[in-house]
Amino acid sequence: MRIPCLIAAAVVTLASSAGAVSFTYDVTLGPEVAGATGSGTATVVYDDVAHSLSISTSWSGLSGTTSVAHIHCCVTTPGAGTVQVAVTPGTLPGFPVGVTSGTYTTAPILDLTLAGTYTGSFLTSPGGGTVAGAEAALFAGMNSGTAYLNIHTNLFPAGEIRGFLTLVPEPGLGLLLLGSGALLALARRRRA
Repeated sequence: MRIPCLIAAAVVTLASSAGAVSFTYDVTLGPEVAGATGSGTATVVYDDVAHSLSISTSWSGLSGTTSVAHIHCCVTTPGAGTVQVAVTPGTLPGFPVGVTSGTYTTAPILDLTLAGTYTGSFLTSPGGGTVAGAEAALFAGMNSGTAYLNIHTNLFPAGEIRGFLTLVPEPGLGLLLLGSGALLALARRRRA
């Protein structure tokens, strides 16, 4: 009986500490519409203590030249559809314009405590009119597969390549769950 209690305590402790600092999302960028070309990758990091978002991306082979880039949120069906821009009303700060390939890293990191980080429509709905509500909605969208990074070009102004954010699991949590399963099996075997 003591082993399951220890397992539960360890899971709760690790889960609470694992979610206390940052969440990393991987993004694979690909053509959004027929005729679009290009590909790329991105890493998005959300820090829930600093209330910030950083984005690093690289892409190549676009059929048009870059015009804007931002995060959209939150589609109805995870991994499908299009929806309003959520973060950075114009474009990501300093995003390179007029190129078919390149790299980008947010500088400065996006401050999610500022209303100007969000579009007005996202701040209103689903954000409920508050910055905290917009941040919570964005975080929920990133975790549920309903937020995507989009790079727009002159030939595809609605978006040439995009990719949905996918949460990268904490390595320690996977090991803990594996170990917990082994301990639980041992406890069951001892009872039998």
